[in-house]
This record gives sequence, C-alpha cells and structure tokens, in this order.
Amino acid sequence: MDLTIERAKEINKEMVTEDHLIIHSLNVQYAMGAMAKHFGADPEHWEAVGYLHDFDYEKYPEEHLQHTEKELLALGVSEEDVRAIMSHGYGICTDVKPESDLEKSLFAVDELTGIIQACARMRPNGISDLETKSVMKKFKDKRFAAKCDREIILRGCEMLGMELSEVVGLCIEGMRPHAEEIGLLGTGAQ
Repeated sequence: MDLTIERAKEINKEMVTEDHLIIHSLNVQYAMGAMAKHFGADPEHWEAVGYLHDFDYEKYPEEHLQHTEKELLALGVSEEDVRAIMSHGYGICTDVKPESDLEKSLFAVDELTGIIQACARMRPNGISDLETKSVMKKFKDKRFAAKCDREIILRGCEMLGMELSEVVGLCIEGMRPHAEEIGLLGTGAQ
C-alpha cells in the first residue's frame, strides 16, 4: 500500500520535533508534489515520501539513514518507499543509487529547497513572487545558503535529465501555495 501523508506525519511525529526540521520536511514534501505532477505520478504519495525522508536525522545526525531502513519497514512502510528514502543519501551516507523518477527527484530537491527557502526568506513578499532567475543567481553564490550542497543538486538534476532552472521552477511552484505554513510569507508579513 502506498504511503499516505497522514501516515508519514504520524511516523515522523515522535522522531522529528525541531521546528526547522519540520519546515524542511514540509518544503521537501511540497517540492516532491510538484515533481510528481511533472512526471504524471501520484503527488500525495511522493509528498509522503518527501515528508518522511529525514526520519532519523534529528536523533542521529551523525548516523543519518542508518536508523531508517529497519525502523520504517517495521512500521509498515513499503520496501519501495524505504528504498526511495535511503537513496537520497546516495554517495553521502548510503550506497543506494537513485533509479526511479521518485528517487532522483528526492535526491535533487532535498538540498535545493534549502536554497529556495533562504531566497524567499529575504524577500518582502517571500515566495509569492520569487522567480526562478533569482534563485539561479543565488545558486551561483557559494556563500549564500552555504550548507546546501550544490554538487548534489546538480547531480540530481543530471540524473533526472532536467535543467536546474526547470527543477527550481517546479519546487517554487510546489512550495508557493503553502507559504504561510512553511514560513515564507516574506519580511513584509508581520
């Protein structure tokens, strides 16, 4: 059975409690929904996988994804969904290579949503009028959102056979309707 967003949130509730990590989970969730639509897949399923992707990160930041596979399988998450989650750490902390569009998308958007979030947070209108070209400009500045690994993002886009700008546009599109929930209404929204 496909993972639902309700189930993903239920599973994460005990493990992910820090606000910034919950926001990151939501960012990835909404970006993944847009990627699913692009590929003609089920947005809710992809969003659920996106929301759950950092399941063990808060409790085991130094052992990320080493406390995920067994634990999620025991909670009834399908092998396919667990594999997708494991694959976002490919070459970093796992050797699970992203193969499906779902896996490649998660690999690409995970770090990218951080750059988009940082761009939107600096703007008076937040993400509501954020354009792809603004993110592309900031992407080139290695000091901006320096913790977001640009190499991983580019590798993910390459795996997808998509231009970075196209993936950026899809992520913005996915995140924009949820601006209030993800804290991206902008500096002018007090």
